[in-house]
Amino acid sequence: MIAWLATGPDSVISHERALVLYDLSDVLPAAIHVTVPSTASRRHPGLRLHTNQFGPKDVTQHEGLPVTTVARTIADVILAGLADELVEQAVQEAVHNGLVTPTLLLATAEPRGPRVRRIMRRALERIGQLSNQEPS
Repeated sequence: MIAWLATGPDSVISHERALVLYDLSDVLPAAIHVTVPSTASRRHPGLRLHTNQFGPKDVTQHEGLPVTTVARTIADVILAGLADELVEQAVQEAVHNGLVTPTLLLATAEPRGPRVRRIMRRALERIGQLSNQEPS
């Protein structure tokens, strides 16, 4: 809450910290990750700021905080280079707990580029959640 207040009402908790809030991974982030508008101040010790664009469909409320959605969070951590085994764990937990569908994960990965699409597909394949009908 303090991190969100420090970065302003247009910011959202994201990346690894969002994974922790959703209890999707064993990741231990060294900093609190927050996605902020490009005009936001960059001076916040202890915070890891990201300036990715996000819209209303990318944000939800979790425990009173604006947080990137589960699908957006997983796509963001893939793009940021989180270890594949932690991504796979997050995908498995999210799908198993009914927080997101494989179809939504693939759709969210699609505009993020070939690397994100490839890693998302591989994670879904490894947990047995990729149907043969899903496009490559």
